[in-house]
Amino acid sequence: MAPQLLNPKDFEALINGKRVALYTLKNAQGSIAQITNYGGTLASLWIKDKNNNFKDVVLGYKSLHEYQTNPNAYFGSIVGRYANRIAKGKFTLDNKTYNLAVNNGKNHLHGGTTGFDAVVWDAKQPTGDTLELTYVSADMEEGYPGNLAVKVQYHLTDKNAIKIKYWAITDKTTVVNLTNHSYFNLKGEGNGDILDHKLQINASSFTSVDTTCIPTGELTAVDDTPLDFRKEKTIGKDINADYEQLIIGNGYDHNYVIDQNTTLNLAATAKEASTGITMNVYTTEPGVQLYTGNFIGSDLIGKSGKKYHPRAAFCLETQHYPDSPNKPQFPTVVLRPKEEYHSVTLYKFSVAK
Repeated sequence: MAPQLLNPKDFEALINGKRVALYTLKNAQGSIAQITNYGGTLASLWIKDKNNNFKDVVLGYKSLHEYQTNPNAYFGSIVGRYANRIAKGKFTLDNKTYNLAVNNGKNHLHGGTTGFDAVVWDAKQPTGDTLELTYVSADMEEGYPGNLAVKVQYHLTDKNAIKIKYWAITDKTTVVNLTNHSYFNLKGEGNGDILDHKLQINASSFTSVDTTCIPTGELTAVDDTPLDFRKEKTIGKDINADYEQLIIGNGYDHNYVIDQNTTLNLAATAKEASTGITMNVYTTEPGVQLYTGNFIGSDLIGKSGKKYHPRAAFCLETQHYPDSPNKPQFPTVVLRPKEEYHSVTLYKFSVAK
């Protein structure tokens, strides 16, 4: 099956005077990624399976209008200024308290009311396999201090990896935590649930959460818990276990503390038997959020016309830990003037014949 590519015309628009478009990246293996500069969103990713058929392995919509008007699942978006949650939308930095939007129960989530997922990035495509996106988040945008200049580069490598590099600088001390929020189904988007996918996560502990999904501050060992993925198992094996952490999230929605031994660490490996597709996730970040699509709306229609539903995909969001601005014992997310934030993540695909 050949890739059924999205139509660039369905992504053309002017928003606040900035041009929105759809960009197509290709590599030597025939893989194709389509990215829109609205939210820096990875809208499609076509990978060959073991039968030489292409599968689009990320969820998404077929038009800009749908990304703008559907309930925000952050499908494929760049998330910031702070990915994940900040307790009660508040943090203190250099003795000053900052108030953010409360958009997830009592908490702040994924950058606020209009995060990086819902802005138009400036785009440039220097080569057929690379897209560079830049955005300047103004001082006090969504409540965050400092003019933050951000650059994100997507590179579809010839070794079949989507390599995402992030950079940021600020003119005032601030906090930064960036990620990509792609939802993966290695059977192909819209092709059933992901409960039979095999998953392994290189993490001996996770940040346990309270009833509002804010970390308690403790690192909890995965030993003898349903959150232990150190040995490969199916995502569905323990997802409905009678375990408080899973009940809180209605499934997996947890930050894993990656066992690190190098600069770029293998955080997780996902496999799907029917397609033979394996995805390895490498990152320089200290954490990865496993989210099993527990709250995907059952009324959503994806880009190929198929209905989405809870657990139709999983996310592996590389990141610093949630609520780090309020947890001094966690790795710091503070960025000061004259410093540079830099992060690298690879989603690398291969096929078992």
